[in-house]
Amino acid sequence: MRKNNIIFLFAAGLLVLLSACSSTIVGPADELAQCLTDSGAVMYGTEWCPHCKAQKEMFGTSFQYVTYVDCDKYPQACTNAGIQGYPTWVIDGANYPGTQSLYDLAKLSGCSLSTLEAQN
Repeated sequence: MRKNNIIFLFAAGLLVLLSACSSTIVGPADELAQCLTDSGAVMYGTEWCPHCKAQKEMFGTSFQYVTYVDCDKYPQACTNAGIQGYPTWVIDGANYPGTQSLYDLAKLSGCSLSTLEAQN
């Protein structure tokens, strides 16, 4: 019985440790991605577009925080936004076609570069 308790406590402690670690892991551009979303910036693209894939890869896991509209799924939204190519970012009502660097996106949106600069 005592051996089972020790195993249980070890497993519970390991679970707590893993959950604490996973909550502190952040993507390379979480702050920027969240700031872009908070500022109303939107990326328009498609799943088949290689430039869109490259743009998403720049964010890595942080892309989950970016507001993204798939123009194959929502063509009317893209038409309404005046999207003519992929990817296109709409920031403060202006369209920025093509793949944008994370630094350019930060400058265009007024978002902080602090976490990106800390990585370099």
